Amino acid sequence: MTDARRFYARWARLYDALARLPGVRSWRAAAVNALALSPGDAVVEMGCGTGANLPHARRAVRPEGRVIGLDATRAMLERARGRGDADLLQADAVRPPIAVPVDGLLATFVAGMFADPAAVVDRWCDLVRPGGRAAFLHFAPSDRAWARPPNAAYRAFVWLSSTDKQRPGEVATGHQRRVDAAHDRLRERAVDYRERRLAGGYLRLASGRIE
Repeated sequence: MTDARRFYARWARLYDALARLPGVRSWRAAAVNALALSPGDAVVEMGCGTGANLPHARRAVRPEGRVIGLDATRAMLERARGRGDADLLQADAVRPPIAVPVDGLLATFVAGMFADPAAVVDRWCDLVRPGGRAAFLHFAPSDRAWARPPNAAYRAFVWLSSTDKQRPGEVATGHQRRVDAAHDRLRERAVDYRERRLAGGYLRLASGRIE
């Protein structure tokens, strides 16, 4: 088990509580809304964690649609069971074992964990049928005065969940570079690319239609 996977296994309960706070739920709903899903669609979430996004996805595709949640950590998936009536897969999002095209692909707070995020995003986009959408939600350090404590918490969280032994600020900088690379590749692969900031600029929501 990698250090990151061990971290999430250990803190699955706390992560679950934080992921479902009222304000956080609104961000997750906005990410699912960016996929413009319709009843009967199929949607996959890469790195679904404890399943906080899955009920939003299920409401969007209705009972006749399909929701797939993929995560590498068993403890996270155990908490996701029963949420959103989803098909759950324990697998690595770097090479997701998805055999059929999907109408929407969602990734929240995950792309910064990959050594080569652009290559991973390419594989993800290849899973989306022409005309389907992909959406990413990630933290983005804010330069506003009120954001200094959240920025510090973000740096600490990234450092704790990382195998990198550099200082927290250096680890967070590397993480942000990887997030930027993921969003840049989505911009290259998608048409109708859109990006907006949430939570006073502290969250970055990107989406686009894949062709």
